[in-house]
Amino acid sequence: QVQLVESGGGLVQAGGSLRLSCVASGRTFSNYPVGWFRQAPGKEREFVAAISWGGGNTYYADSVKGRFTISRDNAKNTVYLQMNSLKPEDTALYYCAADARPLGRPGLRPEAYDYWGQGTQVTVSS
Repeated sequence: QVQLVESGGGLVQAGGSLRLSCVASGRTFSNYPVGWFRQAPGKEREFVAAISWGGGNTYYADSVKGRFTISRDNAKNTVYLQMNSLKPEDTALYYCAADARPLGRPGLRPEAYDYWGQGTQVTVSS
């Protein structure tokens, strides 16, 4: 079993930056691909970014490519999402998720993930 806890959300002006953290419990977390998703009110949960178990491969939604960076520190059981040049349309509840299939390729859909955090709110004002 893996428990995920996100933090780092908040209110920021357009053009600003935030860094989200996802801290996991569980000794095998380093074997799991991890993704970040977001959900705005009235919208479906959408893929933001994902990272392979070793951190060597990363994937991004077109809407955040060039602005967001996903990374991980397996020694700290933590995955990060650095968000720069934030826009009002980035406003959402951000979730991290882990895929329980070890050493697999990160999925781009919520259905690929088994463990979810409670989310952290990001609000970008114009």
